[in-house]
Parts: sequence; structure tokens; C-alpha cells
Amino acid sequence: MIEVENLTKVYEDFERGPFTAVDGIDFRVIPGEIFALLGQNGAGKTTILRILATMLQPTSGIVRVNGFNVLTESKAVRRCIGYVSSGTAVYDRMTGWEMVGHFGQLYGLSKSVLYPRMEELFDRLRMQDTRDVLGNKMSSGMKQKVSIARALIHDPPVLIFDEPTVGLDVLVARTLLKSIAELRNQGKCIIFSTHIMREVERICDRVAILSCGKILTQGTLEELRSQYHEVDVEEIFFRLIEKTL
Repeated sequence: MIEVENLTKVYEDFERGPFTAVDGIDFRVIPGEIFALLGQNGAGKTTILRILATMLQPTSGIVRVNGFNVLTESKAVRRCIGYVSSGTAVYDRMTGWEMVGHFGQLYGLSKSVLYPRMEELFDRLRMQDTRDVLGNKMSSGMKQKVSIARALIHDPPVLIFDEPTVGLDVLVARTLLKSIAELRNQGKCIIFSTHIMREVERICDRVAILSCGKILTQGTLEELRSQYHEVDVEEIFFRLIEKTL
């Protein structure tokens, strides 16, 4: 479960004054659901996800992940999340197998738990071609699969995906989206940031449309189509965004 209540994040800019990146937003995500944050670049999506992952502290509001407060129980939050972004780095001199194993050890998994878990992940994500490849020899698709595997190695109940398909070719992106949908079907609580409408329509259960740090609307695609009397969700998105520009 992800619970966000009146979340605000303000950055101090000594030249231009305070900048509000996230402005009093509310939403919830439940297990077995993919919740999308849909917005143009700079809408506040990454800031929200970094707060959920305890990488940033909120200015105000309450944020809980799996029942833990991101401010006062940050270590507990980090133990129950997996975080994947388009810019996740890999270690140049470690193979895919070594990297995933390294993160499993950081999470305190014993070898008897870790190695069967690694075998299962490498099979499920079709990563056998990445197993013995060094990070500096990997394609972008291989790197992204390694990032996902190391985010899943400790079997977290909550998964955070920050524009994970950016820079991937069509086939790799398609495989990744299918994997995320399978994780939802396993009961994971998933929040998914994107600016690509087709990705939302393909795998997401609910969506929040953001602009300038505010949620303009949220609901299922069917609810949004009914509310705005528009079949094309992209038209709903642009209609709302244009009012804020």
C-alpha cells in the first residue's frame, strides 16, 4: 500500500526564490494495482517517486509505504521497495549475475535463499544472455533488465518504476511492460511514472494526470473517458495540460 496525503515539496532557489515541485497532492495505490503518474517532463513525477523511495524528504504532508512513514521509518521503507529508473547505473566490471547477487547480499539474503531466487529471476526476465556479460559490455536493454532484477531480488511488496522504458528499443520496452504487468498479477503494489500514453493504456489500472506539481485528475481510464466525454485518453490529457500552461 502507498498512501500520500497533502504531499508538498518546495526547493529553495536563492536566485529565483522558492520553487514548488509538488503541490499538495493525494493518492493511494493498493496491492495488485498499477497506478500511473502521467505528465510532461517537469510535472513532478520523479520528485514524487524519489520521496516514496526516501531519496528526498517532503516539505510537508504524510507519505506511507507499506505502512511505514518515509520520514521517520525510512530504513523500513527501503527494505520493502524496489526502485527502477531509466538512469539506473550498473557496475562496469561486474557481470549481470554478480550485480544481482551483490544486491541480494546487501539485503541480507542467505545463499540458500539468494541463489534460487536469482535463477528464478534470470529465467523469468529472460536474462540468461546477460548472466556473464560485464556491465560495460551490456546493451541498454540488458542494463535495464539487470536494474529490474536487482530491484526484485528481495521480493519487495512495493515497486516504483520511474520512466523505465526511456531509451529502450520497441521490443525490449514491450517485454519490460509485460514483466511489470505480470508483477501486478502477483499482487505487487506498483507505481509507474511515464509521459507515454500508450504505456498507460496498455498496463495501468488507474492514472493520475499531473502538471506543474498538481494532480489535475485521477481515476481508471474508463472513469476519465466518462467524466470528460472523450474516448481518446490522449485528448483528455492534452485538454487538461493546456489549461495549466
